[in-house]
Amino acid sequence: MSRSVRLVPALAALLALALTGTACDGGVRGTPGGSGVRDPYFPKAGNGGYDVGHYALTLDYTPATRRLTGTAVVTARATRDLSAFDLDLAGLRVDSVTVEGKDARWSRAGQELTVRPHDDLSEGETFRTTVHYSGTPRTLTDPDGSEEGWLPTADGALALGEPVGSMAWFPGNHHPSDKASYDITVTVPKGLQAVSNGELTDQRTKDGRTAYHWHCAQPMASYLATVAIGHYDIARTTGPHGLPVVTAVDPTQAGASRKVLAKIPEILDWEENNFGPYPFSSAGVIVDRRRDAGYALETQTRPVFPADQLTTSILVHELAHQWYGDSVTPRSWQDMWLNEGFAQYAEWLYQEDFGDKSAEERFTELYEENDEAVWAFPPGKPSGAAHISDTPVYERGAMVLHKIRQKVGDDTFYDIIQGWAAAHRHGTASTADFTAYVESKAPHRDFGGIWKDWLYGDGRPAHP
Repeated sequence: MSRSVRLVPALAALLALALTGTACDGGVRGTPGGSGVRDPYFPKAGNGGYDVGHYALTLDYTPATRRLTGTAVVTARATRDLSAFDLDLAGLRVDSVTVEGKDARWSRAGQELTVRPHDDLSEGETFRTTVHYSGTPRTLTDPDGSEEGWLPTADGALALGEPVGSMAWFPGNHHPSDKASYDITVTVPKGLQAVSNGELTDQRTKDGRTAYHWHCAQPMASYLATVAIGHYDIARTTGPHGLPVVTAVDPTQAGASRKVLAKIPEILDWEENNFGPYPFSSAGVIVDRRRDAGYALETQTRPVFPADQLTTSILVHELAHQWYGDSVTPRSWQDMWLNEGFAQYAEWLYQEDFGDKSAEERFTELYEENDEAVWAFPPGKPSGAAHISDTPVYERGAMVLHKIRQKVGDDTFYDIIQGWAAAHRHGTASTADFTAYVESKAPHRDFGGIWKDWLYGDGRPAHP
């Protein structure tokens, strides 16, 4: 619903001309930025015409009423002359929108919030959009049936975003190709905690409510943003090189999770040895009750775990995502195997060093089992949006990495995976970028068969 007043026909025609043509100052002729970035699996996700540099989110939430009041200040740079642009927002009521401090016209259509600034925006111009919004945030259902978005819990809420759930609690450019820094301030009733990404920089209580301000300086894709509200036992320790480690654990799960969580420093140290320097300024985890979420997720700097899924292997997996998926983020959802194949292979490598089975043995067993689920589709081209987190993306994705290791040997393989994380640190990358990078590091090797049969080929390759 647009917040603009009803216009007489002549005035409406003049305004329409102004919105699509010359700006008020007569200097810029902008066009609408458009909705969606043509992602092959989520075509409505993201928006064109701008690149976000920073989100400042100020949230106030009361679990008893499930009411969220929010202000999002989105600082972005126009990548072309704009007369309008879109933000993704599912549900919630928009109360007002300004661009550079001036009231902006806006309209809603599905998940699209279309903003028409008072003055057109010039290519290269940095602009600030402020959206005031409120309501009961939604829980969204993925194409694969899992839930994301804003998940009410027994004592608060949990916000999870992969692949597009973050649009349920703040407006933004919700596609992994557009990363930004974040400041997230969450106010809750006194006695509850609010945990998010990055570092806690301020905590203040006033009039029976406590505000927690979290700062994430390194770029983050919006699907990796999280907020956990409830009762938590919060511990602050250190990891490699004095890295701050913050763990937030539901008190009912503290005893059961203590032994696994104590391994975080040694796992991070092992992963640094294998993958290169840790890419962020803090680490940690959030552990909630079993029924609060049905899956673990690699939310940046602070992965989220249901208590029943907190095992050493899953901890290795989600922490490995801090390099592969969080720091190096897929350019589109078709590149999901660059997240999950790497994290799955991290489990294999950890088992190789601390368990009783080598990665070669895992690879051979998986191939010989001939599980139809593994060969349902190639990891480089999932069969649809409902399948971007299916078995081939994980297991066969890990097999692609092992085939590369077989081809080049351990020394070059570790140069590849460490160099890949360094070359695209805090950026985005595609599968084509990865295959080109591998070939550049081993120019005398032929990888054509690996790409053709293992990465993009249908069915089970003839030879392991």
